[in-house]
Amino acid sequence: MNGFRSPLKVACVGAGYFSRFHYSAWHRLEDVSLVVSVDRNLDAARKRCARAYDDFSVMLKRESPEIVDIVTPPDTHLGLIRQSIAAKVPLVICQKPFCGGLESAQQAAALAEAHGSLVVVHENFRFQPWYRVIRTALDQGRVGALQQVSFRLRPGDGQGRNAYLSRQPYFRSMPRFLVHETGVHWIDTFRFLCRGEPESVYADLRRLNPGIAGEDAGYFLLAFENGVRALFDGNRLIDHPADNMRTTMGEALVEGTDGTIRLDGNGRVTFRKHGSKETETLLLPDTGAEFGGDCVYRLQQHVVRSVLSGDEPENVAREYLANLEIEEMIYRSAATGRRIGLSQDRDRENGMETAPNRL
Repeated sequence: MNGFRSPLKVACVGAGYFSRFHYSAWHRLEDVSLVVSVDRNLDAARKRCARAYDDFSVMLKRESPEIVDIVTPPDTHLGLIRQSIAAKVPLVICQKPFCGGLESAQQAAALAEAHGSLVVVHENFRFQPWYRVIRTALDQGRVGALQQVSFRLRPGDGQGRNAYLSRQPYFRSMPRFLVHETGVHWIDTFRFLCRGEPESVYADLRRLNPGIAGEDAGYFLLAFENGVRALFDGNRLIDHPADNMRTTMGEALVEGTDGTIRLDGNGRVTFRKHGSKETETLLLPDTGAEFGGDCVYRLQQHVVRSVLSGDEPENVAREYLANLEIEEMIYRSAATGRRIGLSQDRDRENGMETAPNRL
């Protein structure tokens, strides 16, 4: 990460729905000069940034950015990363779903390693303030020995013939939806909170809205090597009590031998000691207007601060591949109705079959 100097020149690629949070964050960050916006729709690009292009390759030649921030559909990621690395852009930040799948993501990570470039996945949920507060409480030993983590996804946006049309209509045609587009956030967050790697997974997925292509409800259970269990219980048709359904998108429990941490739908985090009825507030509800506790800003700030200080940021591509490997295991478990071990998954890729396990 040597060689980065403030202010860093940024080119943001993509001017769709979610990009507004990226541009808002870049404009507010110190040590950053937002140079340019790129989108095939030049008018859309100009709405995000005064200096705009509709041709990515032309922009790379003329602007020589130090950071390329990719906020485009997954099928464009690998090509944009390849072009950025060829143009010697030292840092690429790429939205998820990263490259659309494990194989292309592996290619992107290998390209970065081979050319000495830094590719960071914009996996922002671990940067939501409630998960940082929960992680700090876990590091302090507040819950004692961590035993289990659970999250109930309840955004309430998946009902009816017009589900997702108003905000992100491409959701409707994704063959893999609940886990690939949304649940992957909690694969990463569970790894962040549980401070370990899963050794096996069991999943049960289903489609409830016949008007979409992929699954929109289901469960997956991660069994970690340290004995912790993490349960994702997702249903996009059902809601939860919150002022804004998209603040946390649901509710979480983090439970240990000495106490329980609870996250509610407004971003409030509370702690209850084992055997007590009293609760302590660790984080007040979120009242900001930015997405997810301003997690986009927090991630981008973390990356900028890391590279300027010579440190490696969280979520570099080679590390993030583990999330996509677990995602593949989840879909394989749902398809076979079996618990899948990480070693089993690798053995099967090598042509070796293993006997099913039971939970």
